[in-house]
Amino acid sequence: MAAANPAGQGFQNKTRVAILAELDKEKRRLLQSQSPGSTGPNAGRQASRAGAKEARDSAEQQHIAAQQKAALQHAHVHSSGFFITQDSSFGNLILPVIPRLEPDV
Repeated sequence: MAAANPAGQGFQNKTRVAILAELDKEKRRLLQSQSPGSTGPNAGRQASRAGAKEARDSAEQQHIAAQQKAALQHAHVHSSGFFITQDSSFGNLILPVIPRLEPDV
């Protein structure tokens, strides 16, 4: 009986090695299909999506820049304050600049 146990362990080890090798192959295949420079069947679609997204982002940035410029011009014409364009967490296109006044001592 003692002789049957080592043979069973050898078979289990070979099975484990085969399973691990299969998992490694699958992992590599998945990583290659997800990489940006992949040449798989979806690579063309991914590249066109990326190009369309870049074009959309560029057009959006140009639109925001035009809106900022118009808002800045309007503020300068209709206000005596000073304004700057800056990205805002709250969606403001321009921000007022408030000067610091030194206290009289």
